[in-house]
Amino acid sequence: MKNLASIKIVFLLGLISLFYACNSSDNNNFKSSKDKEIASKVQNLISKMTLEEKITEMMQDAPANDRLGIPYMKYAEALHGVWLVLDYYGNTTVYPQAIAAASTWQPELVKKMASQTALEARALGVTHTYSPNLDVISGDPRYGRVEESYGEDPYLVSRMGVAFIQGLQGMGDEQFDENHVMATAKHFIGYPENRRGINGGFSDMSERRLREVYLPPFEAAIKEAQIGSIMPGHQDYNGVPNHMNTWLLKDILRDELGFDGFIVSDNNDVGRLQTMHFITETRTEAAILGLKAGVDMDLVIGKNEKLATYHINVLKDTITKNPKLMSYIDKATSRILTAKYKLGLFDSEPKEIDPKTVNAGKKEHQEFAYEMAKKAIILLKNDNNVLPLDMSKIKSLAIIGPNAHENRPKKGTYSLLGGYSGLPPYYVSALDGIKAKVGDKVKINYAKGCDLLSNSKAGFPAAISAAKKSDAVVLVIGGSRRTGGEGADRDNLDLYGVQKELVEAIHKTGKPVVAVLINGRALSINYVAENIPSILETWYLGMRSGDAIADAIFGDVNPGGKLTVSFPRSVGQVPVTYLMRPDFIGSGKGLYIDSDKSPLFPFGFGLSYTTFKYSTPKFASATIGVDGNTTVSVDVTNTGDRAGDEVVQMYVRDDIASVGRYNKMLKGFERISLQPGETKTVTFKLGFDELNILNQQMKKVVESGTFTISVGASSQESDLQKVILTVK
Repeated sequence: MKNLASIKIVFLLGLISLFYACNSSDNNNFKSSKDKEIASKVQNLISKMTLEEKITEMMQDAPANDRLGIPYMKYAEALHGVWLVLDYYGNTTVYPQAIAAASTWQPELVKKMASQTALEARALGVTHTYSPNLDVISGDPRYGRVEESYGEDPYLVSRMGVAFIQGLQGMGDEQFDENHVMATAKHFIGYPENRRGINGGFSDMSERRLREVYLPPFEAAIKEAQIGSIMPGHQDYNGVPNHMNTWLLKDILRDELGFDGFIVSDNNDVGRLQTMHFITETRTEAAILGLKAGVDMDLVIGKNEKLATYHINVLKDTITKNPKLMSYIDKATSRILTAKYKLGLFDSEPKEIDPKTVNAGKKEHQEFAYEMAKKAIILLKNDNNVLPLDMSKIKSLAIIGPNAHENRPKKGTYSLLGGYSGLPPYYVSALDGIKAKVGDKVKINYAKGCDLLSNSKAGFPAAISAAKKSDAVVLVIGGSRRTGGEGADRDNLDLYGVQKELVEAIHKTGKPVVAVLINGRALSINYVAENIPSILETWYLGMRSGDAIADAIFGDVNPGGKLTVSFPRSVGQVPVTYLMRPDFIGSGKGLYIDSDKSPLFPFGFGLSYTTFKYSTPKFASATIGVDGNTTVSVDVTNTGDRAGDEVVQMYVRDDIASVGRYNKMLKGFERISLQPGETKTVTFKLGFDELNILNQQMKKVVESGTFTISVGASSQESDLQKVILTVK
């Protein structure tokens, strides 16, 4: 009997051990037999690694471990083409910057761009990229990194982000294969919500705003695109720096959203727990806090040992003296090794690649960059149909402005490509593109007018002369990587330098003027908007910029892009975004006493060389239950005489809810092409995903009542048709 009792106890303990093993997140809910096989290989490697080898593996850009055959994982940026961070070579394709890519409102284009980028990354030996940027812009364009984001709306950023990740990483059997790489979604979380418009600056927000605005793109990236890596932001949340915030990195990211990849720090940020946030007195203490929060890899670009925290000199003695900390080291190392196995790095020999001579870009990729650029251009104004220009009716054309042309740099890359850009084999400027378009049919009179970073007006006389002897003027203005981008924040949003004065001088010549904006942030261009008849917003269109701009100016392309960020009238309006709650009722009536508080150009806005008419939207069923579904449809007709594209947008508002709501939120969009006189029906679904709100307990629910469904051409009230859905 004693033996039988012992057997029962052993059996019971075995069952308990099995239960905990099967239910431990560290022992994995394996998605496939391949994942199980990888986990076994990783554990085998971990058992053979020394402490020094494990810590080395946790450093970004860790070298290959020849003793154990652990391969090197090369990194790069891939926001709009491959950029080798410390190396500007490789002849990579440069596509439209993220803000321009989103202005196409076509996620399928972003997906194809990313899949081509992955091929070029692999050609350069890159397998891990620090892209995409899933930050939702808060409505503050003082912040230089507006250009890196897909816009100010969480739904739009989610759709573009998922498309990018699926294209870069692949899906299904293709995921992480020899034609794809690992993506890193950044910056987790709420990074643009800073108080002064300064990169990495102090931020403060409610959990509601975090969940309603900033979390959705990351949730979609994890659940729909299976993102492989995530990067936290520089800042803190609720006083706790993101890189040590277990509530963000464990409770929400891993436990709630189910993220199972590895977390890589933003540059130097584990160390900044000591040097910026003043949480710790030593780097070792900072490293331990990062480890415990789940930061697996320490990114220190340039391998500056003085800034590194996951380093043998920083961690070895502490881990040796406190073996309980070893579990954090093992966990981090395991996640990184798992990524290397998934990428197939253990199964392939590293290629010898000289990035100075390799030509990673392909002709077909360059052509696709051109196609994307044409789809991204936005027509902001076109009084009296100045555009498109008729080549047969003009003999001479002035091309003026600091952004009209840029020579190939001797070092670095073109400033008119935007941030996180590689060096393409060539760049077509607006001047180049227009010259190629008109050939010898139109005389081009070029004058720079002024430098972007100078207050000198010495070039004005030549520019005025060029305008006066021309039939029309194309004025190319805006910004560049020197006036915007990471670390290039501003305290005003006017045109930089003397550009406004240049615009005024050219306007006074009386010639028809087309303003072409090449820039990375929304600008307060009131004089331009009030006085220049035609305005094209092009953002940074990539290496084929000038070709696409020329196509739009002469009508070979009918602009169909739409804004993904609102334009302010002045910096005093900031933040300016369509995501606003109801205005104050009472004294002041929610208005400024001396200016219009509406945006200069609203989210979702964009004109065309043709016109469109919307029918009244119709429901498949105008009444549904709280767990029901329906659709809303609208007919869109091209009422002009040119073929054109329209981006149909659907916004939703829960009219009477248990919590305060934004006036409306984008929940659907579709870009359609229409011939003159053609009508197409666009249908959007309405169900839990579109109708839910976060209640007072922060739970997603659909509440009974009425919902205003708005469908139209932009977020502007005058552009929307409204119908009421009843939920019982």
